[in-house]
This record gives sequence, C-alpha cells and structure tokens, in this order.
Amino acid sequence: MSTLLFREAAETAQVVATQLRRNRDVAQRLGELMRARPPRAVVTCARGSSDHAATYAKYLIETRTGAVVSSAAPSVASVYQSTQDLRHCLFLAISQSGRSPDLVAAAQAARRAGATVAVLVNAEDSPLAQCAEFVLPLCAGPERSVAASKSFIASLAGILQLVAAWTEAPVLQRCLLEAPDLLAQAWELDWSPALETLREASHLFVIGRGLGLGVAQEAALKGKETCGLHAEAFSGADVRHGPQALLQGGFPALMLVQDDETRGGLLTLAQELVERQVPVLLAGPPVAGAIELPTLVTHPALEPLLMAQSYYRLVNALALVRGRDPDHPPHLKKVTETH
Repeated sequence: MSTLLFREAAETAQVVATQLRRNRDVAQRLGELMRARPPRAVVTCARGSSDHAATYAKYLIETRTGAVVSSAAPSVASVYQSTQDLRHCLFLAISQSGRSPDLVAAAQAARRAGATVAVLVNAEDSPLAQCAEFVLPLCAGPERSVAASKSFIASLAGILQLVAAWTEAPVLQRCLLEAPDLLAQAWELDWSPALETLREASHLFVIGRGLGLGVAQEAALKGKETCGLHAEAFSGADVRHGPQALLQGGFPALMLVQDDETRGGLLTLAQELVERQVPVLLAGPPVAGAIELPTLVTHPALEPLLMAQSYYRLVNALALVRGRDPDHPPHLKKVTETH
C-alpha cells in the first residue's frame, strides 16, 4: 500500500534542496544580525513535531554559538497573558501550519516584548508568518498525511542553515551542500530488520542524546500516532535515572547514535541493555547482540536528519503490518488549534 506518509516522506530530499536555495539570503541576513547583535538568549516556541525540531535547535545553537536556548510555553502569552522581557532575544517559532492560535499569540507577544521574531513555517500566508520579521519557508508543499514527515526534516534543515549562516562555519556549510543527496540515500536504507521486533510490541523506548534527542522524540511520537505503539523518548543519560527499570525482554529500545561526543556513552548503554536481554535496535555503530539499522556516517549535525528519514520509511511499514492507517490516526487532525 502506497500511503500519503510514504509518498510525502520520499519527497524530502527535493524539498530540502529547494528550501536551502530559496532561504539562503534570508538566513544570511539573520545570521549577520545575530553576529552584529548577539542575542541575550534564543527562545524557541513550537508544538508537537515542531517542538522536537526545537530540541535539535537547542543543542545545535548552544554547542555552535554559545547562546542559551530556552523553550517558551505558549500558554504564558495565550492563556495567562503574561508579559515577558524579551529584549535582545531571538524568538524562533516553528510550525507546519502557522495557524495554531497559541503560537501566533506567543510570537505577537514576543515581538511586542522586544524580541527579534523569526519563523520556520510551511504555510507562508499563515498568521504566524505575518507577525515575523524573518520568515524561512519550509517549502514542503502540501502535506496531507496527518503524520508530518518532510516538514519536520525541513525544519531541522532550516535550523542547520540558520546556524551555518550565523557561525559562518565551513563544516556546516558543507553539510548543507551534502544534505539533499544524503537524504535521498538515507531513504533507501533498509531498516526492515526492526519490523519483527516491533510488530507485536506494546511499548518502546527511543533513546538518543544531544543533537539526536529531538529525532528520538519525533520517532516516539510517530510510533504513537501511526502505529498505536506506546513509545517514549529519553536521553541516554536520563534513561538511567529510573526509566531503564522497565526495560527487559519483550520491551525493546530503539537507539539513535550520531558520531559525536555522546557516542561512547550511548554505545555503553546499548551493550548493557543487550546483556540484560533487552531487544536493542541500533542506528549507529554496531554492538554485538543488537539489531543493526544501517546509517550514513557524515557530520554529526546532519546525521539526525538522515536517521529521521530512514525511520519514516520504517514507521510507515510498521503501521501497515500492525493493521493501521498511518495517514489517518484516530482522534487527530492535521492542524491542532491549541489556545
């Protein structure tokens, strides 16, 4: 069965190529502003999959620029109607639809409070785009499956482009050049060895760390909404503070390991879980006893995007073998209008 999710996720490489070309100038202008007037802090604001992209933004911005990044609670503006001091801050809102009233209210309040407001948004005519000083379109085009795919990875690519422009780091500029081709390759990687383990699973931990944590969060959400699988995301550090007590035979762990400073700790954790007979699905360097999911080795800032792309193909297949329709999850709709 060719689902909307499958077809839309397959478009991601071309979407990102288009997005990076189109947004080069606006990303450059915003990067120049951030260098000329370094922000007191960066405040992200998002919901759902977009908030998982904001997790990636936190780690990339903090490790590459030194700026402190905090996640805004939209209800502070929309429900509590509280005024915050956001002078000399960058307020970065991320949304597919740009129409959720609480995100719009938060962005409007941030601009009144003195922040520079930038948005990553797919719907360029949306209320969220209209209240921003800098708009970086995701260029994902129509996304009809309730489960977002190409727009999520485009959000990560937009964040990477912004930080590359801000820091003027040649290594990140090279990442942008490589991204479309590597995303196309990642789509063709075979993660089907995970299907046997996950077909009858009731629970799943998705474990990542640092730059990979946002993709772990996204993978867990997609497991819930497309497969009816109770999946939860944890940092490889946080999972040791109690959650791992649940991990045992029949309770698998999907681990996403990019090639950076977090790699050693995650591989050690993977080996410990294997020794406890926990089924470990490992995207990263091989560990004896774990089920290997192939990955592409490149810069660690780009690897999470590639893992997300491979995972979307897996989760679509998993939904189908579990008898689910990944395009129409129960009780959900495309635009969630929180207030």
